[in-house]
Amino acid sequence: MRSTLLSSLALSSLMLVGCSAAAIDTVTVDVNAERHAISPLIYGVNFPSAGQHALLNLKIARSGGNATTRYDWQTDATSSGSDWYFLTHTGDGTTPSFGPDKFVTDNKTAGAESMLTVPIIGWVAKLGANNAWTWSFSVAKYGAQLQSEPGRPDAGNGIKPNGTKVTGNDPTDANKSVAISYQQGWIQHLIGKFGKASAGGVKYYLLDNEPCLWQETHRDVQPTGAHMDDMWLKSRNAAFMIKSVDSSALVCGPEEWGWLGYKYSGYDFQWLGANGWNNTPPDRSSHNNMDFAPWMLQQFKNYNTQTGTRLLDVFTLHYYPQGNYGDSDTSQAAQLWRNRSTRSLWDRNYIDESWINDKIYVLPRMKDWVAQYYPGTKIGITEYNFGAESHISGAIAQADTLGIFGRENVDLATRWVAPATSSVTFKAMQMYRNVDGQKTGFGDTSVKTTVANPDDLSAFGSVDSAGGAVRVMVIHKRLSGNATVDVNLAGLKKVNGKATVYQLTSGNQITKLADVQPSGSKITLTVPPQSITLIIQKAVYPVVSTPTKVVKS
Repeated sequence: MRSTLLSSLALSSLMLVGCSAAAIDTVTVDVNAERHAISPLIYGVNFPSAGQHALLNLKIARSGGNATTRYDWQTDATSSGSDWYFLTHTGDGTTPSFGPDKFVTDNKTAGAESMLTVPIIGWVAKLGANNAWTWSFSVAKYGAQLQSEPGRPDAGNGIKPNGTKVTGNDPTDANKSVAISYQQGWIQHLIGKFGKASAGGVKYYLLDNEPCLWQETHRDVQPTGAHMDDMWLKSRNAAFMIKSVDSSALVCGPEEWGWLGYKYSGYDFQWLGANGWNNTPPDRSSHNNMDFAPWMLQQFKNYNTQTGTRLLDVFTLHYYPQGNYGDSDTSQAAQLWRNRSTRSLWDRNYIDESWINDKIYVLPRMKDWVAQYYPGTKIGITEYNFGAESHISGAIAQADTLGIFGRENVDLATRWVAPATSSVTFKAMQMYRNVDGQKTGFGDTSVKTTVANPDDLSAFGSVDSAGGAVRVMVIHKRLSGNATVDVNLAGLKKVNGKATVYQLTSGNQITKLADVQPSGSKITLTVPPQSITLIIQKAVYPVVSTPTKVVKS
């Protein structure tokens, strides 16, 4: 680890009330205000192992990413696209749906819902004789290329030695064209094996993956970016097919990658890249100058109005911070930026500190779009990652993000991908779901929580509908100096006994600290820099109604 390791003894001493501290912070938790259920589905990940399932107490897992766009369920093969030399290769097995079947089985064993990506691009991977691997840019067929796959010198990267792209390739070299009825066979296979969603089968189906980037990631079969109308037809037909086979399944989309994917179709993204970003994109301008993502919502709403059938259940996007720092950058500047960058998820006034240079406020924006264009649609973030997985700054951003998802009433979220079990970021997720190995974690009902400056110290309050405890996550983001924190619990009738405290620091260990005695309804403690602290206070508070049904976790 790059950070200084703190011993358990040192951590305990930091909790003593009255220690000198470089900063004083006040957290106010009002258990009667802004109450709403926290969905246990916001703590999901992509591709967890069986061990990670248990340690994170997961309730949902996603199978997504670029490799799912051309997955062939009949041969369990897929294409790596531009991620790895446009190779078509076998997956975990060679029998129909072997990989997804195992994925769903593992999730069911762990008690988690499954999210599977349904390819809608119109192509699936094609193996050679005897399941031999194939590739789209043969050096022998298309000439010398800048790079070839190690061990397969004929598998080029589709880039000529002069840096230009190979064009005019035959997409059937390593792929085959299919209609959406081909995927219908897969859904029917899954139902035959696991039952319908209402009977414990696959509950969530996603409409492909990041279509705005198909012309880059999958340019061997989609060299020209997809138009808005084309994406609507593909999405509508796929969603209709899924619902016709299993009306109890939930459809998620459009699964776009980020800011430019929210705004532009693949066609416009490609056109603007070639013609300059200050020009007027033709596809968007011919569709009332609407952003792509809300336009898709509008089309689903119009279809619902015309037919009485809802085809889209969850409005899902991806979010990756676009700052000037790499995923592995843990310089002081990068850590401070990571502390601030989570504001782009929620703060309507925060200007993103990247090439975007605009107010993003992803989650409120998604809610605004849903309210305007398709009320009643749930929202989800099915890919996100703040980098620095093995560093405390990545853990701080992860913990902050989970708190934000709960406070902002997100319906589901799945991190890309599951962090390494040994990482401090993995333990940051455990702080919310399984801090003690007994599935103790954050509460299931969010309540109003205020702090002075969330870039220095953020906090999230909750109550446990079953046990009557108030649970507060305090995230101290400063890079140095202890902080004395006053946690004021408002709206309680009384507190019961001492507060239980768990803490995670750069030492990469979750430690149970000495219990803290409240003073009235105030809990005072001292926390080290770059730390995540869960406070659990048993209490009696007035019975108030919760607007949203609490989903038991």
